[in-house]
Amino acid sequence: MTRDLLIAPSILSADFGALRAEVAAVAEAGGDWIHIDVMDGHFVPNLTFGPVVVQAIRPATAKVFDVHLMIAPADPYLSAFAEAGADVITVHVEAGPHVHRSLQAIRGLGKKAGVALNPGTPAEAIAPLLDDVDLVLAMTVNPGFGGQAFIAPVVEKVRRIKEMVGDREIAIEVDGGVTPQTAPLVAAAGANVLVAGSAAFRGGPSAYAGNIAAIRAAAAGARG
Repeated sequence: MTRDLLIAPSILSADFGALRAEVAAVAEAGGDWIHIDVMDGHFVPNLTFGPVVVQAIRPATAKVFDVHLMIAPADPYLSAFAEAGADVITVHVEAGPHVHRSLQAIRGLGKKAGVALNPGTPAEAIAPLLDDVDLVLAMTVNPGFGGQAFIAPVVEKVRRIKEMVGDREIAIEVDGGVTPQTAPLVAAAGANVLVAGSAAFRGGPSAYAGNIAAIRAAAAGARG
């Protein structure tokens, strides 16, 4: 996957009453990917979107749908999200005992496979998986809700993930508390896909382009 700098607005912070229009607006405003946080009320303490919602908003844009499964188990739902229009499907290393199987299943469905780490999970947990993934996602908040404060020690973990990835074509994504103030920290550490919820959607559709541009400019200035 590309190492280009990408901004992925998270629709967790969108207006749910006009979700398809929100997706279209944030894509038109410069969002590179659309990040979709799927929560099950079990693995994380919240409920969000299922495959039917992904299918309903898919016509809003041709941009990459980056589907982050914060659910356990994930395997029974992989094909449904693939059929609904996901392009990248990410599962948590903590969500089940057979992560290789999940990643292989995602690739078998013709999709890009990602693995996510909660803030308290060490980077070394992904070492056996690096030849089976297209993306590594480091959570910079504890998953479950939008609008949380950025957990600064994760920056060092992002740096370690970058070292582990080496020259592999693997995207490094961060999710949680990304703003123009924190974006330079994770970009300098090696992240190239920045998920932004509140910071992207703040102020309504007329503000989206400016919000995304501010995050992109802050991160771009810090990249090595």
